[in-house]
Amino acid sequence: MIEVRAVRRAEHDALAALTVAAYRAVGGGWELGSYADELADVASRAAAADVLVAVDDGEVIGGVTYVPGPGNPYAEDLREGEAGIRMLAVSPAAQGRGAGRALTVACIDRATDAGARGIALHSTQWMTAAHRLYESLGFVRTPARDLTFPDVEILSFVLDLTAPR
Repeated sequence: MIEVRAVRRAEHDALAALTVAAYRAVGGGWELGSYADELADVASRAAAADVLVAVDDGEVIGGVTYVPGPGNPYAEDLREGEAGIRMLAVSPAAQGRGAGRALTVACIDRATDAGARGIALHSTQWMTAAHRLYESLGFVRTPARDLTFPDVEILSFVLDLTAPR
């Protein structure tokens, strides 16, 4: 059974390694470059936002950064009243076991409990399994909020928390 909870300091290195491994495994020829350092810096994320982990049988198999609003240093194009999801990753060896869904639902629940009107996230075009997960939870592709970098297009997804689900 997968448990979702706040990351512990002793788990930072494990979460850092699995996050970078998960992003590298996505493919698409994307070279992470300095973004790998940001993905691996769990301590800084945990100091500024809520970093959650998915744990199965005592092992950290995934993690996510929940961003409470647009004023947070990890906010990525959030609008007023929105929360955000950043750096969702599941160990390549543990994918398909429900950790990604559990982490995403935990973020949705936090945003709902905080009174957010929506929750937004970005994903690369190669993360198609994640896209299916997001859409199954009610997120809608929002191309007007896509981000473009020299080596990667980042697709936007938004969940309206005011709409009936």
